[in-house]
Amino acid sequence: MRRTEREGYGPVRYGPSALPEDGLPVLPELSAALAGAAGRIRDRPIGGCPELLDAAGGYWLRRGLAARPDQLAAAPGAPALLLALTAALGGDVLVPRPCAAWWAPYARLLGRPAFSVPTPAESGGVPDPYALLETVRRVRAEGGDPRLLVLSVADDPTATVAPPEVLHETVEAAAGEGLHLVSDETWRDTVHAPRETVLVSPAEMLPERVTVVTDLAGAFLPGGWPAAIARFPAGPTGGALHARVLDVLTALDARIAEPVAAAAAWALDEPNPVTERVAATARLHARLARAAHAVVVGAGALSRPPRAGRHLYADLGPLRPALVARGVGDAQELEEFLGARLAAPAPGGHRFGDDLAALRVRLSTGALLGGSDEERLACLRSPAPLELPYVHASLISWKSVFDELRDDAQRWEHPR
Repeated sequence: MRRTEREGYGPVRYGPSALPEDGLPVLPELSAALAGAAGRIRDRPIGGCPELLDAAGGYWLRRGLAARPDQLAAAPGAPALLLALTAALGGDVLVPRPCAAWWAPYARLLGRPAFSVPTPAESGGVPDPYALLETVRRVRAEGGDPRLLVLSVADDPTATVAPPEVLHETVEAAAGEGLHLVSDETWRDTVHAPRETVLVSPAEMLPERVTVVTDLAGAFLPGGWPAAIARFPAGPTGGALHARVLDVLTALDARIAEPVAAAAAWALDEPNPVTERVAATARLHARLARAAHAVVVGAGALSRPPRAGRHLYADLGPLRPALVARGVGDAQELEEFLGARLAAPAPGGHRFGDDLAALRVRLSTGALLGGSDEERLACLRSPAPLELPYVHASLISWKSVFDELRDDAQRWEHPR
């Protein structure tokens, strides 16, 4: 049977895939903040305690997005916030293709269609404005009710950052169609070259119709400490949406554990240890991503240059002959093949809304850092992490896998 029909490969039950981890030990001061609150037994309110919301307000204010406490909410992870937003807004959902693996399943859980919209050639995360207008027109003609567009300027899975001019055209198109936007800004603090990259939030362009969501696993907390924050629009419409989202979170009892909330508030205040670790981590993964991208492209695969995050998105379509000879004919089989050969997670493009038949995969750079906390910290502190023996060995191993596929593909294309 095909992979899509086999037990255990359902779009919800077998996913969504986790955010790419940074692979680094937890910052000691962050562990201390969590441990210091471990003995507290206070019943914290749904939507976030005042200390966490104050810290979230300061975080966004430093990024040019002022917010009052009644515009903010927190939950145990961005999925809970997106589920609540989708339930509160009603209607159908629009997402870019590809998109973060956890976006569409929450629409499906609520019985809502999630319609994919192609992205422009230069970046992912933000739908092409003309394709967006055509999709909205088609959905409405078929009796649908599109109300919500989810997008991300710094993107998972493509690791790209959408240019402001592309974002502006898409935001204008969405506004003209009366859509509410959810901007997933989980990766905005992981941009590889912040001085050279212009990252603009949709909330700066369309403040009355954009809710910003940030999962703190992107830059501030380990993935196993679930916490996320949301910033709602000011005014009556944003206030009503905020109230409905809190109702849904209350029904789910979606409250952040007290120790995690304390650690999140400390991290969002951005003391020096946090800002230094975030910047150093972004620099490290930028170097790893460039090296991994060179390996993939050098073998003949296609990949946009990664600009943010701890991952890259590769299209192995040009290597299809060699992969088919190894029994790999779709993205699920590619996920299994590369996961075993690279000894690292390699979720296929079908996890992100791409065509199952396309040979696309997300590769995580955290897998290149070494096997122990000592080795990984050495990577973080080294001025030349790619020259460390275990990092170099990992890259050579990846190169051998991809180069072997390239050589075999060339033989299949040019038989002697």
